[in-house]
Amino acid sequence: MDELLDPMKNPVTYAAPFFVLTILVELAALRWLDHDDNVTGYALKDARTSISMGIVSLVFLTAFKLVSFVGFVAVATYLAPWQLPTDTWWYWVLVVLGVDLGYYWHHRFSHRVRIAWAGHQAHHSSDFMNFGTALRQKWNPWFEFFFWLPLPLLGFAPWTLYVAFGINLIYQFFTHTEVVDRLPRPVEWVMNTPSHHRVHHGSDPEYLDKNYGGILIVWDRLFGTFAPERHRPRYGLTTPVTTFNLLELQYGHYREIWQDVRAASRLRDKVGYVVGPPGWAPAAPAAPAAPAAPAAPGAPGPAPAVPERPSCT
Repeated sequence: MDELLDPMKNPVTYAAPFFVLTILVELAALRWLDHDDNVTGYALKDARTSISMGIVSLVFLTAFKLVSFVGFVAVATYLAPWQLPTDTWWYWVLVVLGVDLGYYWHHRFSHRVRIAWAGHQAHHSSDFMNFGTALRQKWNPWFEFFFWLPLPLLGFAPWTLYVAFGINLIYQFFTHTEVVDRLPRPVEWVMNTPSHHRVHHGSDPEYLDKNYGGILIVWDRLFGTFAPERHRPRYGLTTPVTTFNLLELQYGHYREIWQDVRAASRLRDKVGYVVGPPGWAPAAPAAPAAPAAPAAPGAPGPAPAVPERPSCT
């Protein structure tokens, strides 16, 4: 537990200075290099909001580590049929791949189930796509536990999951930019790149719920959620936010869910508002059929019913 909470054992600690340096390089590129108008750049209030979200998220991420670590250790100790050696190169390849696959399914779940989307949507609330937006992290990571749970059951040491996830977060930071165009085709085919992740942050209809991958984009290609970048996306939520209030951005959607649940009269509708996809609403009741118009005077009435002929046996 001491090693888990030691910031010097967290890869993100060593990456933080490079995050700052990269933001400064991006700002310089946007300021002095030639580029077309299809670059959003930075806005002070937006960047300040993103950075503030990232700083506060460290508190919630630490709490998540504490809670989930206990569960992972129990699974690895009492249920795992074997323990994999952590001192081999192939172990670290497998754990990074395993965490990345778990991230894909958790990320997909977060976009398709409203109660999970309520926590994740804060990351998508910016109208900008830059390295500052990468720091706009959610404060509610609790569902991640269930998607990592198979890994300690397969014999992966619990502490290594957090190291692998730190590597995953560091990689994803560098996909949040418009300054980098498409990379060589083999890289674009296998890896998540800025081009692929711009699609993921787009609110255009053809870009919604696409490109969930963290490090690898092959998961999206395998599971049918890949979309190429065909035009510059419109970033942000489908219903743009009009506030920079951190609590509203992080928890406002939970309030909306509660309001919908309270207003629903049927239990299945209440459940639907919680576990249905974002934007779900119960089907409108069918309109009653219009009464038949009375027959005109002298018009023949309906033909008498002909009794059905009994079948021969």
